[in-house]
Amino acid sequence: MNSEIFEKLPPTKLFFRCAIPSMITMVFGALYQIADGLFVGRFIGEDALAAVNLIMPIIMIVFSFSNMIATGSSVRIAVLLGEKNREEASCVFSFTVKVIFILSCIIGIAGLFFAEPLVKFFSPEATPQAVEYGVTYIRIYAVFSPLVPMYFATDNFLRICGKEKLSMWLGISSQLLNIILDTILIAFLDQGIWAAAFTSCFAMALGSIITLCLFRKKRLDLYYIGKNIPFRVFFGILANGSSEFFSNIAMSVMAIAYNFFLLKYGGTTAVAAFSVIMYVDSIIGILLFGMCDALQPAISYCYGAGMMEKVKAIFKRIIVSAVFLSVLSMLFMMFAGRYIAPLFIEPENIELLAISIAGMELFSVSYLTGWVDMCFSSYFTALELPIRSLLTSFFGTLVFPIVFLFILTPIWQLDGVWLTSIAASTASAILTVSFALTAKIKSNSSF
Repeated sequence: MNSEIFEKLPPTKLFFRCAIPSMITMVFGALYQIADGLFVGRFIGEDALAAVNLIMPIIMIVFSFSNMIATGSSVRIAVLLGEKNREEASCVFSFTVKVIFILSCIIGIAGLFFAEPLVKFFSPEATPQAVEYGVTYIRIYAVFSPLVPMYFATDNFLRICGKEKLSMWLGISSQLLNIILDTILIAFLDQGIWAAAFTSCFAMALGSIITLCLFRKKRLDLYYIGKNIPFRVFFGILANGSSEFFSNIAMSVMAIAYNFFLLKYGGTTAVAAFSVIMYVDSIIGILLFGMCDALQPAISYCYGAGMMEKVKAIFKRIIVSAVFLSVLSMLFMMFAGRYIAPLFIEPENIELLAISIAGMELFSVSYLTGWVDMCFSSYFTALELPIRSLLTSFFGTLVFPIVFLFILTPIWQLDGVWLTSIAASTASAILTVSFALTAKIKSNSSF
């Protein structure tokens, strides 16, 4: 079994074995997002850049349902493999694939019919052109919805099977295909916003099909099996994935809230500036997420195998790496952001450039504490502590940001939006550490 590397490799070697391929994949993913933003901002315009930012929370809310099931099942599968129960692990895997596919089809049909009212509801002060772009973008995603959410779920399952490098190369290939298609359709053929959505969806759908085929004929530790899982197990999967689900929902809700305040204090230009900051942030935040996400199966497997000392050793390496990356990230955005921002902005749009750079300089400070809730939430989930993980996400991604958004924006207006991230991440870090210090790790239970 390839998953036995989680048990056999020493903590440091295991950390690099899991983290490096995932982080490389995430870097390429961030580069793809940057390229996507560059094509949209430079070749389509400010309204298109704002439209993508306005509708992305809606898309992420849709993805959060499948992500909840995929994350919760990934933890259970890794624990079962740690207990040497391959058949039951494959049962959970197969059931998860079926549920995500059916759910995605239902959501896709709804997206085709309700795209326009959704966009208008969540962005009431956006320009008509931005609304039109947003509707087109959502409808393209709706067409591909049966396969796009599966892309992220199957990537988790590959890494659980110890296929980190295969996962990495599939991810890089998908992202390179996306960039190539963006270049052809947007830069050369001038196809507009529909092409930006199509290239992303097509690349992910193709990646899903390839990955799903890899699990056939018992070639990996997980394989397709017709047996269903007990209701209590599925309920446990939903409970354990609830923190990631709520985190995605909360981040989407917060993005919508940010957009309301950005439109209020700076109009569509401020929303476009926020898009630029998020594109630069994608380089940084995705590295931390990739590291935590990559080590989650290893922690769950070792937990299932009763190797708690190794669990603690792995997590210590995650914390040290997170601190290093966060300091480096703050310095990068603070000093290099001004040179990256112009890539996404039409040369004559000086106002947008100035707002983007000012926002980056303030936003960058949030990296000093922003890593805490991300690392610990992932850790709590890996150990099947859904309540602590859920509360960490609840306060870190919704409660504290909402509170500080309403406190700071009346005082500093647009700057208050950027300062919110600093205040919220600091308050969340303090609360999260208190959760960690009081956590009691229970012995694992079998299927």
